[in-house]
Amino acid sequence: MSHRSPNSEIDREDETSYQIAHDWLMGRINYERFPGLPYGERVLKLDRMQMLAHRLGDPQLQFPVVHVAGTKGKGSTSAMLAAILQASGLRVGLYSSPHLSRVEERFVVDGQLATAAEFVGLVDAVRPIAEQLDRESMALYEAGPTFFDLSTALALLHFQRRDVDAAVLEVGLGGRLDSTNIVLPAVSVITSISFDHTKQLGNTLAEIAAEKAGIIKPDVPVVSGVLPAEPREVIESIARTRAARLWQLGDDFQFQHTPPADSIGRDTINFKSTIGGQQTERAGIELALPGYHQAANAAVALAVVDELVRQGSNIDDTAIRRGLAGVILPARVELLPGNRPIIVDVAHNPASAAALVETLLPRWPKPWTLVTACSRDKDVAAIVDNWAAHFERVVATRYVENPRAVDPATLAELWRARSSASVSVFDEPVLALRHAITTTPTDELVVISGSFFIAGELRELAMKLAQP
Repeated sequence: MSHRSPNSEIDREDETSYQIAHDWLMGRINYERFPGLPYGERVLKLDRMQMLAHRLGDPQLQFPVVHVAGTKGKGSTSAMLAAILQASGLRVGLYSSPHLSRVEERFVVDGQLATAAEFVGLVDAVRPIAEQLDRESMALYEAGPTFFDLSTALALLHFQRRDVDAAVLEVGLGGRLDSTNIVLPAVSVITSISFDHTKQLGNTLAEIAAEKAGIIKPDVPVVSGVLPAEPREVIESIARTRAARLWQLGDDFQFQHTPPADSIGRDTINFKSTIGGQQTERAGIELALPGYHQAANAAVALAVVDELVRQGSNIDDTAIRRGLAGVILPARVELLPGNRPIIVDVAHNPASAAALVETLLPRWPKPWTLVTACSRDKDVAAIVDNWAAHFERVVATRYVENPRAVDPATLAELWRARSSASVSVFDEPVLALRHAITTTPTDELVVISGSFFIAGELRELAMKLAQP
């Protein structure tokens, strides 16, 4: 399912209104731009989000929700689920973060971004309530609704206004304190647990799992793709305490992944489940998103579908296959169209860095060139360690639209200490990409990765440079 923007110049009859609405939203407290990403009840207040939603009429109660958390894979799993539900004939809202180019990418209906007029109307509805909450919070020496609170509210209101049949909501950070955690879903989902945001979520897999399992609600079924014993035990314990039926990869559903023979072919999976006492087998399901990690995400999505079917949803095999074969998710090992191979990927933690290499190795002959920028709050050394043996040329840079980037010279020193790659440094990401393109033979692979933010800033230019 692609994200198609209707916001062309001809559609924007009132560019000024759009810009005012956009600037107001982007001017809110945005913890995605904080190098330290503050976390805790004092900062992330679910009661504030609940009040915001309540004053909007509780739009989250107007449609069934699938709520998706996880260290990695939650964005892909959410997109797969939305694509399957859409292929089954439903009108589907998808909420995801962060965005690559436009804030409206965060809330789409059937793959369509909100129009400029819709976006202005949503902000006009939310803004007075947010500003009233600002005044009330100020009286208590607290902050008002954040950017993420408000983007979540915009999404819920947009889905209500578009009269969606279902919505898939991706958690932003953690789960327990995330703004999306005001919903009462039909299914809760935890895709995976690995190390990321350790300063916020904890230094052990058990601590991280406890935060993400905070989305588990009493009596609401849970699908988990988590395999390591430590976080798995935490999820089992919380699900048991809340009387939430737990379906787990390895116990209740399994999959087999078959990679393609070359870079042109597609991955496939075979899937089996025994969810709800119903034995299901599906063979040779074609995946639009490449790699073993995406096969694991697809297995989680299929288990969610089986749970929804158990609850009475009408989702047939044709819709499942069409959805998984047709989903389009930018910057997930995305091969850009053109006459030279350029891949954009949002890998930004050690696990996703390893998954990127595992996906590329059987598909693309070396040598490879990497254009990379990372966030200071990530385990950058571990990311580099996963990539060090695989890239012959590295161009270290920064992203310019977010202050969290590691200094390019510092990033370059990490690479020089850990690899034998030829390392260049550019403060300007546009210059970094142009340097990579001009110094890499046209038949060799260029990869842009290390952060959502560098992928977002360079993807459009890379698409132009991939052309002859």
